Amino acid sequence: MDLLLFSVFVLAITGIVIGFASGFFGVGGGFLMVPVQYWLLTSFGFDPTLSLRVAFGTSLAVILPTALSSTWGHHCRHCVLLRPLALMVVPGILGGFAGAAIATHAPGRLMACLFGVLLVLAALRMFFSRNHSSEEHIPESMWIYLPWGFAFGLVSGLFGIGGGVVMVPVMTTVLGIPLIRAIGTSTAFMLFSSASGVVTYIISGLDVAGLPPYSFGYVNVAYWCILVAASVPFAQVGVRAAHTIHPEKTQLLFVLLMIGVGLHMIVTGG
Repeated sequence: MDLLLFSVFVLAITGIVIGFASGFFGVGGGFLMVPVQYWLLTSFGFDPTLSLRVAFGTSLAVILPTALSSTWGHHCRHCVLLRPLALMVVPGILGGFAGAAIATHAPGRLMACLFGVLLVLAALRMFFSRNHSSEEHIPESMWIYLPWGFAFGLVSGLFGIGGGVVMVPVMTTVLGIPLIRAIGTSTAFMLFSSASGVVTYIISGLDVAGLPPYSFGYVNVAYWCILVAASVPFAQVGVRAAHTIHPEKTQLLFVLLMIGVGLHMIVTGG
């Protein structure tokens, strides 16, 4: 019972943090949800590979309502770029299907290490990004957005994250889009990329034996409920903060957190 109560507490705190992160930085929060769920599931004695897949699938499922809450807040403040979003949605959905399909058949240890490497690289990219100008610079060519949409979706499906942890640094440093608009657009994109990944994780895990109780495919409904209950309201808190506080003031904390979690995943495999 003590371990169960501790798990609920840890998941609730995690939900609060990733909800705020979703609204503030335009990220899904999978960089924190995945390792926390993996640690809890393996602590209960579940198979590490299955635990990682459940962590990926549940993380994506949590991102859906959290991103919806954040998207609405950013849209009301006119910070969602509709044309780039529309161009990235279809390739993003395809990438999400492809990434989730690969992840549900890949070795758990390999996926954990790759996930850790992704976190460290994304953290370094975010840290060294200095393009925070509010001046409008929105690329017009559709051919810029199509391949990036697929890449963001692929990353989302592969690692159970919304893709914003990679998408926001790319949009600001490569595409030259102002940070607050990159955050808003990234949050909206997560709705579509995450949805395709969730469907794949559910279907792929329907007939798998040894999953934790209350699992629907590779999505654990119990964990989902706790994380969503905590994350959705705090997503709006993050949105309000993103429009009143300069992100660089707290960006360093998230960079350090991502690097720490990433190195842990690389060294220990989870």
